[in-house]
Amino acid sequence: MDTPEPEQFKQIFYEHYPTVKRKLTALLRDQAIADDLAQEVFLRLYRNPPDNPEAIGAWLHRVLTRIAYDYMDKKARERRLQDKQEQYYDLEGHSPPTGEEIMIQQLEQDEVHLLLDQLPPRDRQALLMRYSGYSYAEIAEQLQLRPPLVGTLLHRATNKLRKKMLKST
Repeated sequence: MDTPEPEQFKQIFYEHYPTVKRKLTALLRDQAIADDLAQEVFLRLYRNPPDNPEAIGAWLHRVLTRIAYDYMDKKARERRLQDKQEQYYDLEGHSPPTGEEIMIQQLEQDEVHLLLDQLPPRDRQALLMRYSGYSYAEIAEQLQLRPPLVGTLLHRATNKLRKKMLKST
């Protein structure tokens, strides 16, 4: 069937719309969404009509079912994503950070960087490496120290940083 003429399409629309909407409402249990999706069904009919005009009822049923299931799949994916996000924030023990919290965190990081810059280079490098995930052995190798001295170096560097932080407040 070619693209239906406006009068022919109008007749098909008035004849089949109530059935299409009723079936969508039964599947989705939401009148407003059923209205929107019914319009989508008829847009598809207008753009890509079936080859056999006698099979229009079956064609509409197949298209409305597919559109409804696609819509339900999309909503299920959105719910799963939202659940994952909620679980993530529940694990973190708080809600997503606000703009103010992000700004405060950035200011604190800037302050720590300024204080780190005041430490001797070896202390600064040891602390940065440790908090970047390096092992004691890797820090010892990089700073050319014996591995047992790394713990002492980190402890002293942390204390120096802590004292500088107390002085700055």
